[in-house]
Amino acid sequence: MDNLNEGEMIDLYEESTPYYPPKFIDEAPPGNAWVKSLASLAIYLALGYYIFKRWELLLLITAVVMLHEMGHFLAMKAFRYKDLGIFFIPLLGAYVSGSKREVSQKESAIILLAGPLPGIILGCLVYLLHLRYPEWSIGSTGLDTLALLLVFLNLFNLIPIYPLDGGQLLNRVFFNEEKWISQVFMYLSIAALTWFAWKMNFPVLYLFPVMMLYRQISDSRVDQVEKRVEEEGFHTDIDYEHLPDNDYWNIRRIVIEERAAFKKVDPGPPYEFDEKESKIAAVIHDLLHRNLIQDVSVLGKLLILVIWIAAIASPWLVGLEDLFYRIGLRN
Repeated sequence: MDNLNEGEMIDLYEESTPYYPPKFIDEAPPGNAWVKSLASLAIYLALGYYIFKRWELLLLITAVVMLHEMGHFLAMKAFRYKDLGIFFIPLLGAYVSGSKREVSQKESAIILLAGPLPGIILGCLVYLLHLRYPEWSIGSTGLDTLALLLVFLNLFNLIPIYPLDGGQLLNRVFFNEEKWISQVFMYLSIAALTWFAWKMNFPVLYLFPVMMLYRQISDSRVDQVEKRVEEEGFHTDIDYEHLPDNDYWNIRRIVIEERAAFKKVDPGPPYEFDEKESKIAAVIHDLLHRNLIQDVSVLGKLLILVIWIAAIASPWLVGLEDLFYRIGLRN
């Protein structure tokens, strides 16, 4: 080494130091989320018409679903969530997707309640309007039917079963997403949804518990990879945007070694993107910790619980329970 000049030492250093290219960035075109939203809406309407055979009823149900999801959407937008989009699931409903690095319990409670509360309140008001003007209707659909749709669909969402809004509220605010109790709650929700799908004799509903079970298995695999990433000293308490390029490629190596789906991918060096790079990057996204800010006090949780119970009780307070005879909710 003493006989090497400065230029030769630099060359030797560069040969021994791997070059880390920029990490993978999914170059989704602007507005792509909304294109997917419109496509999902088109499929939702097509299959809905195939089932109901009535555009009027289908559009009313779609409007109720849209009102619900717009509540979530506007609340998430107010709290600066990124990559927002509304996606429709044929025969099952819709959901709003978005991402944020630091998730607040208080914000989460507002977002989750912003979906069902407006629909329940509007449904009660529509029912009171129906009592005063029973002859009023929207086309051939009476205001009592509209009130029933608004209240029932939103009331159903407040049931404390994941992934319904009530279940997410319970898991996020009252369980604090604590590992063991959250997992027990998830498996109880899977069992409850499976029973409900069997009881309703509606095979499409089995998609929910199957998807949740798959998610649980996927999360356990992520936990295994996360443990090794932490053992090797990589910093994961960071968002993907600020993840250093060298950390990306080194974490990528661990993901490839731990996940059978990527066993044929070359971990490098040299470091090059593979055709499965977007899937690898998605796993790395899941590894990066999301911060849950526990900013709801005991008094705050009590207030949320009171609002939750009041929302569930509101149809009975205005006498709307008589409409539930139509769907067999009372004997």
